[in-house]
Amino acid sequence: MGHPDLVVVSNRGPLSFSTGADGELVTRRGAGGLVSSLGPAVVGTGATWVAAAITDADRLAASKGAVEAEGFRLCSLAIDPAAYRQFYDVIANATLWFLNHGLYDLPRRPRIDRRWHEAWATFRDVNHSFAAAVAAEAPEGGTVLVHDYQLPLVGAAVARLRPDLRTGYFHHTPFCEPSTLRVLPDAVATELLAAMAGHGASGFHSERWSHAFEACARAVLGTTPATFVSPAAIDATELAVVAASPESTAELQHLEERVGDRHLIVRVDRIELSKNLLRGFLAFEALLEEEPHWRERVVFAASVYPSRDGLPEYLAYRAEVEAFVERLNTTWSTPSWTPVLLDMSDSFPRSVAALRRYDVLLVNPVRDGMNLVALEGPVLNERDGVLALSTEAGAWDVLAHGALGLNPFDISGTAAALSEALSMPAEERAARAAILHRAATRRTPQDWLDDQLAVATPASGGAGD
Repeated sequence: MGHPDLVVVSNRGPLSFSTGADGELVTRRGAGGLVSSLGPAVVGTGATWVAAAITDADRLAASKGAVEAEGFRLCSLAIDPAAYRQFYDVIANATLWFLNHGLYDLPRRPRIDRRWHEAWATFRDVNHSFAAAVAAEAPEGGTVLVHDYQLPLVGAAVARLRPDLRTGYFHHTPFCEPSTLRVLPDAVATELLAAMAGHGASGFHSERWSHAFEACARAVLGTTPATFVSPAAIDATELAVVAASPESTAELQHLEERVGDRHLIVRVDRIELSKNLLRGFLAFEALLEEEPHWRERVVFAASVYPSRDGLPEYLAYRAEVEAFVERLNTTWSTPSWTPVLLDMSDSFPRSVAALRRYDVLLVNPVRDGMNLVALEGPVLNERDGVLALSTEAGAWDVLAHGALGLNPFDISGTAAALSEALSMPAEERAARAAILHRAATRRTPQDWLDDQLAVATPASGGAGD
């Protein structure tokens, strides 16, 4: 289906660039959940995608103008690197991400000082730069879909610049409750919520996150903005192509050689505070301590890669994860068995291989807007693997009937769930796997895009301009 009047807006784009040995730009598919969910539905539509030029190579590509690729146009917005750090590191990641995932150590963070307010002003400026780019690119009467927590102020600014446009906003993270929102200065909370309400409608992966946003808006603005709920979908066809690739096949063979006939627990994640890696490893150690018969019979393969290395909290968390895994392996290893296989490289074919092989997939975030790995695993898995899933993930709404539910803070409970999954009879494993596969493939990326297009309406200016 063609959508030449559609403009998609996101921080990270569907393409990324690097410089080849000859100095020429090399284009490749971008990374991230948004690209894998929405990208397949946009390919070949004639749509325009506006995104930030993040790397030096991205900025070089931006200087050459819009890029035509895979049947759509990419317009890269070059932002001053210092401004981008304020926008992305200080506000988007260290403030809004922490706020919506409940990650703050409140006696110490956040520090709302002069520098923070300067960063908020830069965040506003960058959002308005995106709005100006949209206003310049969007056709008359077009539809603009703005994505994610980095760009919540865009819709209200677009409404002021181009009132002819229909807009929608999709918030990929959870949304905090009114009590948590009070961390923000009153004026900032009002600006944020009013600007989000300035889109035609705001979308979320789960009713829980939609209801939280509505509650915040009522508490701060005295109104309930238009919202919708639409869980993101995965592209099962594209996953099958990766799984059948020589790279993924070779990775699976290598994993089989290391695991042998043992049971395999797998996790695939960024090394991200909200993903709860440490409690997952603690639960695995509790399993080995309390149920000795699992020693030497199960391996935990963790395919995890660094994230947000510009923030000290993430550097410290990564070091803690590495140190704990080293201690766990030192404590429990035998000459023929290494309990945890920790892979910190970012290799999608390797991650796909692990998802094909698992007996148990552990997905235990403390909070997650959706979590696409929880959907990808049941589609890729070839062993009737069991999904142990945090009830605090948006994906729980979709997969609850087939998954084992976890309280992500309960280490003993998680250990018990791992034991239950490893011991589950074959008939129950197969039944649960079938339920999960049907649930994970019920919707497609096109369905998700259609939901967003259906609710996009002319935006209002809001109070965020």
